[in-house]
Amino acid sequence: METAIVTGAAGFIGFHTAKRLLRDGCRVVGIDDLNDYYDVGLKRSRLELLRGEERFAFVEGSVADRAALDAAFRERPDYVVHLGAQAGVRYSLKHPEKYASANLVGFVNILEACRQANVGHLVYASSSSVYGANVNQPFRTSDPVDHPVSLYAATKKSNELMAHAYSHLFALPTTGLRFFTVYGPWGRPDMAYFSFTRDMLAGRTIRLFNGGDMRRDFTYIDDVVEGVVRVMRRPPSPDPAWDRERPDPSGSYAPYKIYNIGNHEPVSLGEFVRTLEELLGVKANIELAPMQPGDVHATFADITDLQRDVGFRPNTPLREGLRRFVEWYRSYYGE
Repeated sequence: METAIVTGAAGFIGFHTAKRLLRDGCRVVGIDDLNDYYDVGLKRSRLELLRGEERFAFVEGSVADRAALDAAFRERPDYVVHLGAQAGVRYSLKHPEKYASANLVGFVNILEACRQANVGHLVYASSSSVYGANVNQPFRTSDPVDHPVSLYAATKKSNELMAHAYSHLFALPTTGLRFFTVYGPWGRPDMAYFSFTRDMLAGRTIRLFNGGDMRRDFTYIDDVVEGVVRVMRRPPSPDPAWDRERPDPSGSYAPYKIYNIGNHEPVSLGEFVRTLEELLGVKANIELAPMQPGDVHATFADITDLQRDVGFRPNTPLREGLRRFVEWYRSYYGE
């Protein structure tokens, strides 16, 4: 039986990934510190569903805590899917120390634990935020990403560089996944689709930044998890064609790879809100607000290499994905 460690197992993407791996017959060891960045009750509800599976074990602790990691890695995992990080662009403006601890110290700990356990493949969450000041659309993994516009993005770019160092030094296969605005049932309350739903049902005003002129590549959670699992089972190999004189940042002479995971179909915030209005049966009260520090105008994923290498192709239209989210929201919160 294959064993996978999933960090952030009580988080949004981590919960769904762990659930899918259990369904596929894996033994899963989850790690999460259950911090209060958002509703801990929601995290515990996700975790209770996982605890019902006999092949699931849980370690409560931070990836910045080596003792907690050592407890999880006693299982000698075949794979590690690292999804436990401090998320949020705006939160990083006020709490930089949390990002240094979870995303930098924590990631070093993950890399070192994987090296010592001789893990077959480390898959880790990067972010579309790494594209920062880049305005080329769609975003390609071959693009340079040297100008982050938030500390959160800088930590994610740092993770990619740190992973490459371990791939080079220790032949540790690593793959970074740049997620694009993931949404769906059991989602994160700090994300726009979740907070819009909550506020619209309560009759409160929602704020659209940059005067509403924003586009996002919304990607449904089931599509994301499908991509994660396919990538996990395909560890990267050194690329003999990689050119040191024209280095492609998405690959390497080492066992290292970077992919985008997005829907490849950006949607304007206006269209997004109109779809949500129809599904909720309420009219939104909208306040137009200026662009926020750390935000980018648009995200748009080029997923050509992911389609080529693992056959990934998202297939959930925004309306269907939002319908499933609204159905879950009404059920979970009794709306």
